[in-house]
Amino acid sequence: MKKLILGMALAAGSMAFAQTTTGMSSSSPVKFGVKAGINISSISKDGYDDAKSKVGFAGGVFANIPVSEMFSVQPEVMYSQMGSKVSSSSSGTVLGNNVTSTSSATLNLDYVTIPVMLQFRATPAFYIEAGPEFGFLTSAKTKDARTTVVNGSTSTTTSESGDVKDYFSGFNMGVGLGLGYDITPNFGISARYVAGFTDINKKDNNTNGNTSLQNDGNKNRNNTFQGGLYFKF
Repeated sequence: MKKLILGMALAAGSMAFAQTTTGMSSSSPVKFGVKAGINISSISKDGYDDAKSKVGFAGGVFANIPVSEMFSVQPEVMYSQMGSKVSSSSSGTVLGNNVTSTSSATLNLDYVTIPVMLQFRATPAFYIEAGPEFGFLTSAKTKDARTTVVNGSTSTTTSESGDVKDYFSGFNMGVGLGLGYDITPNFGISARYVAGFTDINKKDNNTNGNTSLQNDGNKNRNNTFQGGLYFKF
């Protein structure tokens, strides 16, 4: 909770600084905006050898603060869905029936993230960016689904866990590298890759016998590709 409050204070301070700066640079005013898109997230494979990428939502607000003609700082507050997915399938004949079974297990990790990007404009419309991203876990759930087809007849069962935040670290940090293009002065498209630095597993957690959530000393990190659209006011 202390880390979440600290992160929100950092974001609020950046926004306040942006408002102050607006009156200092009339030729390059601070611009506020909103952005939304998708996350294609995965977890490093130490202990997650069969894990695949999953798609989630990413969206939030930002302030673009020019510090020179070519450089600007962009703090953001984002809601970001991360995690991973594991799937398997099998088929065969059981008691004379043709049976095909497909199952998947999805780990959904939802964060409030605070990226702070330094942007360099190679042209008036095109920029590249890099900087740290701080994340605060808000929700962690697992979802299992199984589809069985017997002689052409399909049945599907799903189950979702309660909150499993106790098994995961509440703080996540990574470094982002991205680019963007202003289609118009107010509207554009961006892409960013964020490589995680911190272990998502909570150290010394008590799994209460739940072997599916035991980390066994593995260190796993979030890795996320983020793409979407933004609008500056």
